[in-house]
Amino acid sequence: MSLKPDSGFNSVCLHQHPQRTMGKEKKMIIFCLLLGVFCSPVLSEEWKATVVKNLNALVTSCIVIPCKFNQPKDNLPSSKLRGIWHIGKDKAQIVYHDDNSRIIENFRSRTQMLGHLGQKNCTLEITDVKDHDNGPFCFRIELVESDKPTTDKYSFVEDCVDLKMLPEPPTPLLITTKTIIEGHPYTITCSVTHTCPSHVPTLSWNRKGDVIEIHREIHSGIWETQSILTFTVEKKDDHTDVSCTAQFYGRKTSSEKITVYVKRIENLNHIIIPCVVGIGTAVIFGVLCIFMVKKYKTRITELQNQDGSMWNRLSRMSRRVRSGVPGPFHSDQRRSIWSRFSRRPRGGTGDLGHTPNNEYPKSCGEQKHSKPRFPSPKSQPKSCNYKEDLDDGDDYVNTEDLNVYGNI
Repeated sequence: MSLKPDSGFNSVCLHQHPQRTMGKEKKMIIFCLLLGVFCSPVLSEEWKATVVKNLNALVTSCIVIPCKFNQPKDNLPSSKLRGIWHIGKDKAQIVYHDDNSRIIENFRSRTQMLGHLGQKNCTLEITDVKDHDNGPFCFRIELVESDKPTTDKYSFVEDCVDLKMLPEPPTPLLITTKTIIEGHPYTITCSVTHTCPSHVPTLSWNRKGDVIEIHREIHSGIWETQSILTFTVEKKDDHTDVSCTAQFYGRKTSSEKITVYVKRIENLNHIIIPCVVGIGTAVIFGVLCIFMVKKYKTRITELQNQDGSMWNRLSRMSRRVRSGVPGPFHSDQRRSIWSRFSRRPRGGTGDLGHTPNNEYPKSCGEQKHSKPRFPSPKSQPKSCNYKEDLDDGDDYVNTEDLNVYGNI
């Protein structure tokens, strides 16, 4: 009797074998993936160059094209590397080579490598830029071996730079404070952009002061030169121009100016000085007025005290004209209205009596005295006792007549 293998056992064994095989394959796949992850940076590293895609180039000046590259091997010294620049994909149109004889005639002695290849720097400088030096310019690197010809050559035709030619230089930009106060320091900043850091522009001012220069890189391949001028503002600086001139490599220049408007210092002098001037003017004017009034009064007094003054002469002349006689005027023509009614005889205070028809004696001796009564200006006859003042033309008033009214 022979034994046959158990069909159930055989079936289990057949099932377990494929599962063990699948488990090993999964482990192998996972191991390979992990190995690929760790090894991918080393295996994927390759030669690569990084340059700026577009730059501005001033004609007759210079331009610096920044460039960097990577190499998969260990850092090689500059003696083991050779850097070459050519135009586009045409590797024969060489614009830079360490062998000057291989450079095309148009670029010969106008290009040089500023960077060190051992530091992965492939920066190129082009001087005396022509209006047709627009590129594109591409970088190429070769590994140099002394015992055998060069076989490793890498051209980066996908990373090239195009140049935009500028016939005129850019205009400087002036930045300053809005308020300019007399006696205070004033600062003006002049800045200009360029693409040639190896020969930076020169900035100059049209006036003296403290100057500070700054050079900095704004972006990759674009640089800025600044000149900061500081000076103390004076009164004579008002409405004057301050200009900044930029001279680029190749002798091209551009300039910009700004007008200075000086604001004077606000202090008490603007209030005190006008007040003092006004008060001084008023005092001088007052003194002149007082002097003129005093002088005028003195002159009037002198004229009044003079014998036979002009006023008296005119008065006497007027009386003579009215009387029609050249001699002294009659007393009735010289009296005032009140003096004519207030005259009384000097001989006494009594009344002369009533005279019919208002007739009075022709002479003082013929006057008759009657019973004293209250005197009346209307009934009282004209007095013969008066004294004529020929100097001033005024009537003389008898004191005895005034006493009559004073005793009422």
